[in-house]
Amino acid sequence: MEEGEPMDKPRLETSSRDKSGKQQQQQFTFNLNSSVRSTTQTESILPKMLRKLSTTTIVSSDEVGAEIESESSDGTIPPQVLQSFSLLLLSQFILFLGVGAIVPILPIYGQSIGLSSTYNGVVISAPALALLFVSKFAGKFADTSGRKLAMMGGMAFIAIADVGTACSNSVLTLVCARLGVGIGRGYAEAGERGMLNDFANRVPSLRGRALAFQQASVALGIALGAPLGGLVVEVYGIRSTFLCVSAAAAVAVAIYSILPETKVTSDDDEMSEMKSRIGRKSKFSSAIPASRDDAADWKQLLTTSTWRSLALAQSGASFGFACKIAVVPILANEYLGGPTGAGLLLSAAGLAGLIGASLGGWLSDVVGSRVAAILAGSLSTMGESSNDGAEVLASTSTTSSSLLDRVFTPLANFWQSHNPLVAAEHSPGAAAFTILVLLWSMGASAQGPALTALAQEKAPTGSEATALGLPRASGDGTYILAPLILGYVSDRVGVTIPGISCTLAGAAIIVGSMTLLLAVASEKDENQCN
Repeated sequence: MEEGEPMDKPRLETSSRDKSGKQQQQQFTFNLNSSVRSTTQTESILPKMLRKLSTTTIVSSDEVGAEIESESSDGTIPPQVLQSFSLLLLSQFILFLGVGAIVPILPIYGQSIGLSSTYNGVVISAPALALLFVSKFAGKFADTSGRKLAMMGGMAFIAIADVGTACSNSVLTLVCARLGVGIGRGYAEAGERGMLNDFANRVPSLRGRALAFQQASVALGIALGAPLGGLVVEVYGIRSTFLCVSAAAAVAVAIYSILPETKVTSDDDEMSEMKSRIGRKSKFSSAIPASRDDAADWKQLLTTSTWRSLALAQSGASFGFACKIAVVPILANEYLGGPTGAGLLLSAAGLAGLIGASLGGWLSDVVGSRVAAILAGSLSTMGESSNDGAEVLASTSTTSSSLLDRVFTPLANFWQSHNPLVAAEHSPGAAAFTILVLLWSMGASAQGPALTALAQEKAPTGSEATALGLPRASGDGTYILAPLILGYVSDRVGVTIPGISCTLAGAAIIVGSMTLLLAVASEKDENQCN
């Protein structure tokens, strides 16, 4: 035992040092926890961040490399992102095949059950009313519960509501069914906007073109669905088109079920938020929102000129879209010989939208999303507000001195030779009307991805779907009133002033687009104040 004593003594000293080290570590941990509890701005986030950091040591280098690769901005799209993005575009193409079938039919369907232009406006506005009320809640749901659940639940609701639309026989039941469509769209679109934002954040340099592909898939679906809808009406009746939408929505739900969830965990969001807060000076801490909900609060967003201009620009675009839905199909039905002619026009407008979407996405990546939105809005205004010239041309018998007559007579002859549904006496007005609608469609489709790209760039991290719902809600609010206003104006002064409703829609588009330009100077003033 005497020989063992020299060996036991170092062990006792080592044990004492270990205990002392543990006590110091515990004391350090206690002090750290005390300081964390005393920091009100990071009370709920820093512990989660510490837990997150404590687990990062077990992440393999392959996983880190994959994460970096998936978020690279070198212009290449990771294969998994490309596959998921392609499936999302496929689902939207199929859905809008069905939606395109009812675009030229919905106002005619209202007329077939005895609705006036004003009541038609009520029916068309019903989905927008529901969207307005559920948009913020749907965005928060998509941010907290995930994109897929919002998309699948909303799309299933759309399928059920469109069956109800097909079975409606009165204004009350029809409005209730369309409200159901709006509720479903609110949740489905919130999830889709969030997922598109997640995909675009992986390759920021291609954000505009990615959104253009999404816009093009929608436009292509409408372009192919509109004439198919006219044929379905002639063969199976007008109610059958709404069943086509239900079938397309069911297919979309099936595709959504195999998509991966792109929403990051709340811990990841809070850690990113915490890092951004640590980089700020403490004297500005009072200006930092206490939570992501505060950062994405619509009232807070509207204090900035960018989000105000986005809301107004989307309102102008929605005013133009309301004119396309409420007024253009009725005029096309008159000028082009019936539902099939109207469907062909909207199909051509969808194809023009493919060109416009590609142009808008490319411009967003090259010159910036704000500039692209302003240019596209100006082009859309030219097409929308000039439709009054087409109506004047069609409503007068002396058109030989008209500038539109000289310009569009060759186009009218071509249109008549390829579309026997158009009467000879209406062909100049039909050609002018057609060209201007195509011009409007190109501009509107180009502005869509530009506005979305600008909103994505400005959306607060972790609450993208909620923030992106603000411009959408502004557009939906406008869409509630726009068909009513356009229908009332058409009923009151449409005969005296042909095309007044289209001119009104064009004015709304240009006003919204110009606010984007004025917001640049306001942003500079806001940055100087901060």
